[in-house]
Amino acid sequence: MKVSLINSALLIVLLIFCALMFRLSLPYFSSRYDVDFLLTKQNIIHIKHWRYAFYVHVFLSIFAMIAGLTQFSNYLVRKKKKLHRIMGYVYVTDILLLAGPSGLIMGFYANGFLITKVSFVILALLWMLFTGIALLKAKQKDFISHKKWMIRSFALTLSAVTLRLMALALPYMIHLGAKEEYNLISWTSWIFNLLVAEIIIILRVKNRALLT
Repeated sequence: MKVSLINSALLIVLLIFCALMFRLSLPYFSSRYDVDFLLTKQNIIHIKHWRYAFYVHVFLSIFAMIAGLTQFSNYLVRKKKKLHRIMGYVYVTDILLLAGPSGLIMGFYANGFLITKVSFVILALLWMLFTGIALLKAKQKDFISHKKWMIRSFALTLSAVTLRLMALALPYMIHLGAKEEYNLISWTSWIFNLLVAEIIIILRVKNRALLT
């Protein structure tokens, strides 16, 4: 009962984050180039492949987040296996063919220093790698390993949420220049998520009930 309540609470929190991410994406439906994040990219907005990558990433990453949420529903895993598989393929296809490659392209043009660009490139590559391994493990019917790699993959999916939360909180904790702050956040947002993912995996190994 306690495990079930914790899982339900986490799903609710993640649903709220998904809604917030969707809300943040709404301004870009106007196709204007002078809104929010795009105001910082005026020097490269004319580059077509970056612009296409940006819109693909912004509009389709949210589907990966929503589809990823369904993969951790015990109800769907046990009672709606076909729907679980369908949403799993939506998640994998989105990341491997759309959100991941577009994120990789964006990484090469990231704001900040070279080390910031390196961070986002590594993030995109790991996101696709972990997702691909999770798919492979499912194909091999190694479902324990599949769940572990899905946790790691989804942790990176949520790095966009963590980045924004850190961007809000960091100025109150330490005082750095704008580029220095973004450089720090670019690394900590996904490394922090992976550390949390590994803690969750360890706890699941210790408590087999969490694996079901």
